[in-house]
This record gives sequence, structure tokens and C-alpha cells, in this order.
Amino acid sequence: MTTGQLARLLGVSPTTLRSWDRRYGLGPAVRANGRHRRWSPEDVAMMREMCRLTATGVSPAEAARVAQRQGLRAHPAETPGGGTPPAVQEDAAQPVARAEQAGSGLPLGRVRLECRGLARAAVRMDGLEVQQRLREAVAAHGPAVAWEEVMAPALRAVGRKWQSSGERYVEVEHLLSWHISATLRHRYVESATHGERHPPALPVMLSCPAGEYHTLPFEALAAVLADGGLTVLMLGCSVPADALMSTVQRVAPAGVALWSQTRPTADLRMARRVAAARWGVRGARSGSPVLLCGPGWRSPTDGGAGLLQAESLGDAVRVLTELQRRCAPGAPVR
Repeated sequence: MTTGQLARLLGVSPTTLRSWDRRYGLGPAVRANGRHRRWSPEDVAMMREMCRLTATGVSPAEAARVAQRQGLRAHPAETPGGGTPPAVQEDAAQPVARAEQAGSGLPLGRVRLECRGLARAAVRMDGLEVQQRLREAVAAHGPAVAWEEVMAPALRAVGRKWQSSGERYVEVEHLLSWHISATLRHRYVESATHGERHPPALPVMLSCPAGEYHTLPFEALAAVLADGGLTVLMLGCSVPADALMSTVQRVAPAGVALWSQTRPTADLRMARRVAAARWGVRGARSGSPVLLCGPGWRSPTDGGAGLLQAESLGDAVRVLTELQRRCAPGAPVR
């Protein structure tokens, strides 16, 4: 395998591979004709381990030592004068700087190392590594931080790369989206099944209007709410207005959150219908406040009675938690 092929496989730049060779001796064991760099399967395994370790925050020097120790092999790198590379000298500023250099080729900016490692695994289409990175992020930081600081930045970077450069990153976005969805849904199910529950209360309902298929932000919201002990009813993508109305009247939710990614799917008339719907026995009828989420909705001043708006994941969690708390047994009548 050539250096360019290996760089594409790992999601790093050829310059990074050459730098690791020069600094730490992580070059190919055999070079064709004494000059051309060709990476064997053993070399590739060593470099995969190097990428895995640096993505978790291990300094490049320490990652190189570990990768070489783990049975993958150590060998001297060629230098212009022959012999072995100079002794490694790390300072406190180098690990972060080099971790940023060992990037994914995506426009990530300054992000958590977990996000950089996730992006690198996605670019090289390593589904198992992507899933491992996501599980570790959720376990370490919880679903809210994992979504806002690891998952969402990686998704945005893939989208920008695809739109700006014309490169074929659609498959990377699909891989990443599928695994993020799987991780968030698994966390939701675990929290809803085994987590500590609040007293029984009416559920909060999450749904996307007809034509809206971007559900990942609401899958993150469902996981965060379930993590906090709330009862959540998730309807998913592109729910017809009549079906949504029917569900509200049958379930009597504490609140209804609607996600719209773009203006065309932000059906304000439908949102007002849901907010105006009434349920319950005669003489004690009530309704479900509607929380508008996502960049597709207009300003809340364009809404009307019963319509609220969330500017962030934290806002949505706060509002829906309060709405369900009001419906808990023993809470004051709304």
C-alpha cells in the first residue's frame, strides 16, 4: 500500500504519516528499491493503533511506543544520514497540537479529541470504531454533551466537506448518521427501561411534521429526557397532521415538541391546531403546549397561544421537564 492509500484509509494526511515516521520511527519496514515507501498489513495495523491512541488524547510519542510494543513491531526509520531517528522530546503543548495535525481531513476546527477520533474513524469507513467512539463518548459525558460536542460537530463537518469540495463524502455522512442514531436509541431504551423513573406522569411527545426526515436532534433529545427520568413518546419523522392530532387527543401529552430543520417543513398552521386541541372529560378539559424546535421555525412572536420555542437542546430539556412536572400526581392543576 502506498503512503497516499494508507492516508486515505486512516483519514490522516500523508504529511502526518511522514512526520510520524521521521519522529517516532513508524515507517514501513520494507521499502521497494530502497526508496519507495510501501506499507505491509503489519505496518497498517500499527498505524491504525497509532491513530486510535492519539484520538483518545494519548500523546503521539507515547502512542508510538505503545503501538510498537503491542507485537506490531518496532523498526528504525530511515533518516537522510541513515540510522535511527533522534530521541523524542515532548513538551506540554505538543500533544494537543499534534492531535490536531493528525486530523480527519474534515473542517472540524477546535473540537474535543473524541470528536476528532470519531471523524477519523468515519472517514476511513471503520464502522466498528465509529460505534466504539460513540459508546465511549456517551458513557463518559452523557447523551447531551456527547451530542452537542462530539456527534453534531462531526456531522456538520462532514456536511460542509461534501457541499464545499464536491468530494464523495455522502457515504461518510450516512455511516456516521446511522451509528449515531443507533447509539442514541440504545441509550434511550436503556434509560427508559432501567433508569430511575419520576412519578408516573403524562408523557412528553416528540414528532417531526410531514416532510421532515431529520430526526437525529430529537433522538438526542429523547435520550437526554429519558436519562433524566422523563416519560417520552417519540413518533419520529414525517408524521401527517391528522395522525399527530389524533395521537395528541388519545395520549393527552404533557407537551408536544415539533422539530423542523428547514422552513418548508415548519407548518405553523398545524402547530397552532395541535396547541388548540383539547382533551379530557367535559368540565375539566385541557390542552398540550407545543414547543417549536429547530432552525426551520419562525420567531415565537409569529406563533400564538400555546406555542413555545426552544433555542437549544438545553432549552428543550428545561421546558419539557417543567411541563411534565406540572402533570405529575399531586402537582397543582394547570
